Amino acid sequence: MREPSEAGVGAARPTLGEDPGGPLVLLGNFEVEDHWAEGELGLPRPPFSGGRAVVNRLDELALLLAGPGDHVVLKAPPDDDWLAYLRSLGVRLPGILAVRDQDPGRTVGEDAVEDTALKAELARLAEGGARLWPHGVSRVEERLAGLTGLRLATAPAAVCKAVNSKIYSRGLNAEYGLRQPEGRTCQDLDEFADACLWARERLGRGGTVVLKDAFGVSGKGVLVVAETAALDRVQRMITRRAERQGRRDLALLVEEWVAKRADLNYQFTVGRDGTVRFDFVREALTEGGVHAGHWMPPHLTDRQQSQVREVAAVLGRRLAADGYFGVVGVDAMVDPDGGLYPVVEINARNNMSTYQERLRSTLLADAAGTALAGHFPLRPARPVPFAELRDRLRGLLFDTGTGTGFLVNDFATVNAAATRPDRPEGPFDGRLYGITVAASRQEATALHRAVADRLGDLSRPGGTRTGEPHRERSTT
Repeated sequence: MREPSEAGVGAARPTLGEDPGGPLVLLGNFEVEDHWAEGELGLPRPPFSGGRAVVNRLDELALLLAGPGDHVVLKAPPDDDWLAYLRSLGVRLPGILAVRDQDPGRTVGEDAVEDTALKAELARLAEGGARLWPHGVSRVEERLAGLTGLRLATAPAAVCKAVNSKIYSRGLNAEYGLRQPEGRTCQDLDEFADACLWARERLGRGGTVVLKDAFGVSGKGVLVVAETAALDRVQRMITRRAERQGRRDLALLVEEWVAKRADLNYQFTVGRDGTVRFDFVREALTEGGVHAGHWMPPHLTDRQQSQVREVAAVLGRRLAADGYFGVVGVDAMVDPDGGLYPVVEINARNNMSTYQERLRSTLLADAAGTALAGHFPLRPARPVPFAELRDRLRGLLFDTGTGTGFLVNDFATVNAAATRPDRPEGPFDGRLYGITVAASRQEATALHRAVADRLGDLSRPGGTRTGEPHRERSTT
């Protein structure tokens, strides 16, 4: 593996108009939406679970986004054998700063705020001109910046929250005449009552509707409704909860559930000076509305590619006018006839595909090939060291000579739930994240299945194997 070209590295860094090559401190605070949703009345959110412990260890993805002059803050030190494996591929790693007493239920940003020694080290980096580049900016990351003197590399939390709301996305679609599923935004109980009347009419004609939390993420805060009785129950529940709190405000959407052929995710970056740079478009894989991976490159026509770029330029200019700068990810859909829903939602933060870009530019820059980024659900009975996993996958792992194979880009998620203090002894849920590189989609899918077979007894019984595009109807 050769070190990424400057173009490849640059496509993964924010263009902010101030020393774009300067050092960055990366923070993989995934599901920052949970903080943006604080104080908002939407759909009920699930309590803490082992799944959140796993998601919080996606912080390790930032190691393969950062450059060798950057630093990454992690919830715990990475497995030494995994780091050695990455170095053997020629990956130049950043500096690593690990939290000393992480809580599985907290994001890495929340952990960092509580770590006095770590904050002192970050303050030292701030004196050298380093900037903080979080996955997304909430009040937590702003507090960390204030405590350490690190300047934020992206827009402030209030702007990020406003842009990330699904209500904002629907408003821009309406303003610019961009195609979107029929639906209603609900910012108070009166609008919600009107939206439910509209939804009942759709259900009466045999349709299906979906309720969306304005700040939901990864399938959370999404409720599909196919019967009027179910809609009535949900309306009563949401209305009573708001009234018990003496409130009438809401942050919800009600939309028609439409058919799709494929999901897309595209990224552009808005500079501090308002410039807009298109970065890439990927074909996204979803399972039950939850992100499951990406195909690189996507199967799109020239017209579809052009439309995505045109919409990105329009959105970028508007986001800049509204005070946003930094990385933007947009979810989109292709309908069964090849038409686009170009903006399903706007994500004012990094995206899973953001963390794949540096490797994509490394693995595929010099050859025509296909990459499949995804994960494998696991259920080990005990913590699994990387050395054992490497032995299981021997012969299937990425080879720099052939330019093909499976590359592990996040290992911490395998054992993350094993560290929960409330976890009983026995099997626990985990995930292995990686990128499969092959000459074609058919070969990549076959290799992905071979990896799943090798994982064997570590695999979750009855679990799915990411890698085959899904054709369910969805707007998520």
